[in-house]
Amino acid sequence: YIYYMSNINTYEKSFPVSWEEIHRNSKALAWRLSELKPYKGIIAATRGGLVPAAIVARELDIRLIDTFCVLSYNQKTKGEIKVLKESNVANNGEGWLIVDDLVDTGETIKAIRSSLPNAHYATVYAKPSGREQVDTFITEVSQDTWIYFPWDMEMKPAPTISERTQK
Repeated sequence: YIYYMSNINTYEKSFPVSWEEIHRNSKALAWRLSELKPYKGIIAATRGGLVPAAIVARELDIRLIDTFCVLSYNQKTKGEIKVLKESNVANNGEGWLIVDDLVDTGETIKAIRSSLPNAHYATVYAKPSGREQVDTFITEVSQDTWIYFPWDMEMKPAPTISERTQK
């Protein structure tokens, strides 16, 4: 199948990620995190962190999972960060693991870190502008790349060359 993405890409590069790839990279993240200390639980940064957090939780046998709900940006707009729901864990997050799919500029992580400064921050993907905001990540991508996660795409027929070039 070919993934056809109808959104207008304002980034110079695109990086489509399959379900298999996000699973494999999230499992690699779990392996890396397993070498660190035990965690009290996981806090998924919504929405992108939900899938990686579920995989990490399964691999590390963590049953206590919470969310920190943040509205930050989409492919077309980057606005101010809005915290929709915080996590009220004790000790400023000490012993907790924050999981997100991607750190881009780092603003989302900064918003969460202001409430939970002692947590461990982990993402599957990291861009240079936000890399220093996370403690652990698996794959670095360039700043001018838009990552298309499988939950953002749908499978549909791609137009033929002649359909795309007809005027």
